[in-house]
Amino acid sequence: MFVLFEEAGKYLGGRVLSEAEASAQVELDSGKRVKVKAANIVLRFEKPAPAALLDEARAIAGGMDLDLAWEFAHEGEFSFAELAADYFQANPALPQQAAALLALFDAPHYFRRAGKGRFKKAPAEIVQQALAAIEKKKLVQAQIAEWADQLAAGECPVPVREQLYKILFRPDKNAPEYKAVVEAARASQRPPLELLRRAGAIDSPYQFHWRRFLFENFPKGTGFPALQAPAIADELPLAAVQAFSVDDSHTTEIDDALSVEGLGSGTVRVGIHIAAPGLALTPGGPIDQVARARMSTVYMPGHKITMLPDEVVEAYTLQEGRDCPAVSLYVDFDESSLAPKSTETRLERVHIVANLRHDQLDGFITQAWLEDAAVDGAGTPEVAARLRAPLSFLFRLAKHLKAQREVARGKPENFSRPDYNFRLPGVQGEPTGEERVQITTRQRGAPLDLIVSEAMILANSGWGGWLAELGVPALYRSQASLAPGIKVRMGTKALPHAGLGVKSYAWSTSPLRRYTDLVNQWQIIAAARHGRTAALAAPFKPKDADLFSILSGFDAAYSAYNAHQAGMERFWTLKYLVQEGIAELEATLIKDMPNGALARADHLPLVLQVTGTQGLARGARVRVRLGEIDEIALDVHGTVVERLDAAAPAEAAAEEEGEDEEVAGPIAIAVDLADSEAAPENQPV
Repeated sequence: MFVLFEEAGKYLGGRVLSEAEASAQVELDSGKRVKVKAANIVLRFEKPAPAALLDEARAIAGGMDLDLAWEFAHEGEFSFAELAADYFQANPALPQQAAALLALFDAPHYFRRAGKGRFKKAPAEIVQQALAAIEKKKLVQAQIAEWADQLAAGECPVPVREQLYKILFRPDKNAPEYKAVVEAARASQRPPLELLRRAGAIDSPYQFHWRRFLFENFPKGTGFPALQAPAIADELPLAAVQAFSVDDSHTTEIDDALSVEGLGSGTVRVGIHIAAPGLALTPGGPIDQVARARMSTVYMPGHKITMLPDEVVEAYTLQEGRDCPAVSLYVDFDESSLAPKSTETRLERVHIVANLRHDQLDGFITQAWLEDAAVDGAGTPEVAARLRAPLSFLFRLAKHLKAQREVARGKPENFSRPDYNFRLPGVQGEPTGEERVQITTRQRGAPLDLIVSEAMILANSGWGGWLAELGVPALYRSQASLAPGIKVRMGTKALPHAGLGVKSYAWSTSPLRRYTDLVNQWQIIAAARHGRTAALAAPFKPKDADLFSILSGFDAAYSAYNAHQAGMERFWTLKYLVQEGIAELEATLIKDMPNGALARADHLPLVLQVTGTQGLARGARVRVRLGEIDEIALDVHGTVVERLDAAAPAEAAAEEEGEDEEVAGPIAIAVDLADSEAAPENQPV
């Protein structure tokens, strides 16, 4: 005897070997033996064989009119055999009964299951809804197939183009656009990005990188709501100093300025003056919400996305010719030994006599000009000439402070490579990616850079230590040691920063550009106003959960922004290679890799993988022939064609402190950026 039974949501047939009251031993066509509950058996028959019966039943079921079957079915509960009798004939044949069973079982939108082999009609409105859904699904599947065919043929449907970045980087795997790309990629045996690229979905490599960044970080766009900068209510005294700032010509957010008093008196007072939006803005206010959402200004060649609206920046920036509210740190130094005597923090207004632009003055304000009054200053702009004495003292002080930090860190800082500046002449607004690019060098540690960076390190470390003494929490950056792999971390504790050689370091000098600095400025203002009781009055209290939330959010945003900046700089470097027709370049091997090595270009900000390095040690200088440039993957490879040095000294291979290679990979760019504390404070990093 054979039986048809339900097992795990499907119907099987087999030969009965033995049978008890509640179950039966059944042998399937495969030879497998199973125990079947008597309640699961729906048909018993002598012939044909189960496999033949099921084949015939499926063929008959495929031709059944389900609408007609639904009409014939009883209003109450019924069995498949009863439906077969109503649909086929009074005494339906075995294949017809099995066909009715399979048809009912496979049409849950028409018939609801009421038990083994028993069913009940679905309400008419449910049937109509289900049929509409099935029809819609068919249309969607047809649309997916049509889009997939178009993609495979090299044409991108508009809906797929509109969902490009979502499909690639944050896909909804149930969306038809995503399914079409997957189906086309499978059929054409191409990776999705290559498929979409061939189909013309990507307008240009630059727009691909730019729109991807906006999609991931600014999904609602980069515009600001209508905001008005509140006035500073405090009656601030006017400081008796003449302060000046040092920034790049394109800088609009002028956060910091310097002043020098008392030259020739034996005690020189150096003032570090920081723009004071924290005196007007309040945590949780409308402008704070905008700043906290962005966390930082985003820099890239030819463009930037500011943390604050231009109108707000304009209200608090340290603009030349104005008396600007500032949080000032004054440090008195012995003019001869440069030993610090005392420090003081003030909330005040400071007159800004000049906004110096280092890119316009680096050629005039040289080390020789600063260190020797006899050096001819012919041609030096008048504003710089008037500030020669304070600049000379600040340069002398900066060298002294740097030397002290190097003693504390245990070894000299090694920043021999230049900084690279990117310029897109004539660009107004967002670049298109087709502009000509200029890449120039400026040696890190140039006099003006050194003056500013040491002053900012002095302020950030000084204020960080002061807040810790008062028990006022702040956002700190720390580095446990200079051992390989020990990175800079952010936290709320005043821990040493081994890379800088300071006991603590709290970013506080760029409140118009970094949210951490604005938060720390609020804490510094509370300390300046309340002294020993500042911990009770500060906006953020010890172990404040909101402070940890800010730290986490800033870390994530700042990493994403830095990665985008590095990616865009790499993009423009690759464009520069094409623009200048550079087919070969000189480079230094910096790291062994499988089947080759990483090489750093000697005169461009470019790291690339090269082959043909057999027998060459790290530090060897080579000539590299460049291969094909991929502006989407930000990738270029090279082949070593000549060694340029006889033997590389061991020290030539040493990596500079705090810097790692950037290596482009397909779609995403893996970037490990240098710690920006050691870079000039007024430079975007």
